[in-house]
Amino acid sequence: MIAPLAYARPSGGPTSFGVGDIELGAKFRFISEGKWRPMVGTFPMFELPSGDASRRLGTGRLHVFIPLWLQKSFGPWTTYGGGGFWVNPGSGNRNYGYVGWQVQRRLSNLATLGTEVFYTTPDQVGGGANLRFNVGLVLDFTEHHHLLFSAGRGIVGDNLFQGYFAYQVTI
Repeated sequence: MIAPLAYARPSGGPTSFGVGDIELGAKFRFISEGKWRPMVGTFPMFELPSGDASRRLGTGRLHVFIPLWLQKSFGPWTTYGGGGFWVNPGSGNRNYGYVGWQVQRRLSNLATLGTEVFYTTPDQVGGGANLRFNVGLVLDFTEHHHLLFSAGRGIVGDNLFQGYFAYQVTI
């Protein structure tokens, strides 16, 4: 479960801050990681419409992501990625594809630093594809309680700054 605090600052519009859409998901592993073999699994996710869509803190609709992931660890380094399909309901929206890859390094028992690049096909009728780049930090306070920080911007397509801050509970 991820319960994000969302921040939106659209050009020409008011700045908003508050609860974003809550993410619920579960990881299912098909193949476990071996010495040279990556882990293969899926992590279906549901985004619940808990953020205020009128303030651009959420979408106002339930969204579903169905991915296939690969992951491999090398000491303090972990890399993973893959692709999937987003169900994106709503007027003017369209379902879209996602592909991305991430690399992270465990700095200590508390902190992990990472970077990711990802591409999405158009998510709106008449919209364009996006290629984005983010850097992030995960703080692991316990085995089950985490803070997530991420910031980045577009390389191709939507070139706006994007930031993310969330409290995560893992079970």
